[in-house]
Amino acid sequence: MNFRLPVLREKTTKLTTAPGVYLMKNQRSEIIYIGKAKNLKNRVTSYFRESADHTPKVASMVEHVYDYDFIVTDSEYEALVLECSLIKQHQPKYNILLKDDKGYSYLCFSHEAYPRLTAEKNKQKDGDYLGPYMSGFVTQETAQETNRVFRLPTCNRRFPQDFRKGRPCLNYHIQQCMGVCRGNISQESYAEIIRQAKSYIQMGSADSVKRMQEEMEKAAEALDFERAAMLRDRISAISKAGETQKILDAALQEADVIAMAENSGMQCVSVLRYRGRRLFDKEPFFFRETVSREELIESFLMQYYEHRRTDIPKSIVLEFSIPSQEAYEKLFSDFVGKKVSLTVPQRGILCQFVQLSRNNASEELAIRFNRTAKEVQALEELGTALGLSKPPQYLEAYDISNLSSTSMVCGMVVFENGRPLKRAYKRFRMKEHVTQDDYACMREAITRRLEHYRAQDDEGFARLPDLILLDGGQGHVNTILPVVQQFGLPIPVFGMVKDQKHRTRAISSVGGEISLSSNCAAFHLLTRIQDEVHRFSVAYMHSLHAKSSYQLALTKVRGIGEKKAQKLLLHYKTILQMQKAAPEELAKVAGVNLKIAQELYAVVQEISASSKA
Repeated sequence: MNFRLPVLREKTTKLTTAPGVYLMKNQRSEIIYIGKAKNLKNRVTSYFRESADHTPKVASMVEHVYDYDFIVTDSEYEALVLECSLIKQHQPKYNILLKDDKGYSYLCFSHEAYPRLTAEKNKQKDGDYLGPYMSGFVTQETAQETNRVFRLPTCNRRFPQDFRKGRPCLNYHIQQCMGVCRGNISQESYAEIIRQAKSYIQMGSADSVKRMQEEMEKAAEALDFERAAMLRDRISAISKAGETQKILDAALQEADVIAMAENSGMQCVSVLRYRGRRLFDKEPFFFRETVSREELIESFLMQYYEHRRTDIPKSIVLEFSIPSQEAYEKLFSDFVGKKVSLTVPQRGILCQFVQLSRNNASEELAIRFNRTAKEVQALEELGTALGLSKPPQYLEAYDISNLSSTSMVCGMVVFENGRPLKRAYKRFRMKEHVTQDDYACMREAITRRLEHYRAQDDEGFARLPDLILLDGGQGHVNTILPVVQQFGLPIPVFGMVKDQKHRTRAISSVGGEISLSSNCAAFHLLTRIQDEVHRFSVAYMHSLHAKSSYQLALTKVRGIGEKKAQKLLLHYKTILQMQKAAPEELAKVAGVNLKIAQELYAVVQEISASSKA
């Protein structure tokens, strides 16, 4: 508890309601957090309220606040600009900070009579450089693609020194190299090809194809059919590369596409950078923050573009909207002196690019946590579809199973990070409701589960789920949600609806059904969960039914009643174990004489033989 809170609360009562920036300081007068606000008094007051429900990070920050300063501005936009400047200057501990410790990569055209194109980590080599690029992988891919499209030499021969000193290599014969080593290509012709390659990298395939088509037509008109054929082949090669490399249309001539994924408390923000209608760079950034995704993206945008003021594109495409979107548009426009727009696409091709960026973020997280990208993406999609504040990392699913109003049971399966956590599975045998009433049985099972959590008497129930899924529709949700609320627990509850063929169809909520595309990762995860909880509950029901049948058969032996039969079943977990027991051992366990035990032994052998048959 911060002993300074009374003083800070008293100071805040006199604070202005104007927009501005506040600077939280520790006891050594060091700035530990900087924030902006439309209303300084309301925002700062929220930190020091007695009943404040802070995230762990904010609570830790408040614990260290000794005093604070503030700077009043005329508008929220001015507060945003000032916050950006102050964070860059002071690098406060509790602000989200980008740690950009990666090196840069370059594309180099060497200074030779016949230049080569290579990807380089620095500028030590003599040549003409394009870049810098943040992604070494993208740089390597660009060099390989350009060398392949323009059939540039990648061997170790020196030109013109090594002209005609050996046979052309395999790349020439498979049409991956133009065969400069044969000595049939002049420096002037080669220089023109290098110029086209540079244009292809800088301007993208669409502009390059357009210029080459014009040159091809001129060559054909001048009856230079050899040159026209060469340009035709090059245009074809670029078109094929465009199919595999997703050479993009004018929708993303100059844009950054930003999306994020989350798993196990870590967030990854992926930035796909498009220039000249093509993807030329990708950057992932990792965070462990407990703020909302909107707050995370807001802070990320400000700091990311503060470091890249000279390379802010005309369009920034976001996965979701942020509160101060207009203010950020104005800030970035002022940075570069041209209009910058922030867009959140709802349909069309831009949505596909957002999905691509999200997929990249999921892949990066999957590598970090040894998960598949589909598992990460499935949880992201499920959380979004259900309107959850974050993906459900730990969820429980329930299903009721019975056989003609007998052996009423409920199975509980647990999925953690998209995978079954079998050691956490639980089984409930109905005690209060032994008739066929799914709603009542589900209510009993959930109540018992939450009572175990409240009592903390079972380690298997000590952790609360992020989400509860019920095998059933809206009626199940309406039955169980009040039970969860009575315990004062903020656990979301949804149902898993099946179609007539017993296959997953939709998610049920209090307000109706939520449809999911059968092609999305969340739908496949939901189907897997529903199939697993059904399998688990049915297996338990069959197990109990079999034991009940065994118990009934054992009571037919004179001197063996229900209690003694139950005692035998509890001692011998399976009929196979009971079959291996000698009559003397059966007599001891059941508490009967040897004659009765011998009759019991005969019945057990008969049951075992019939079960095998």
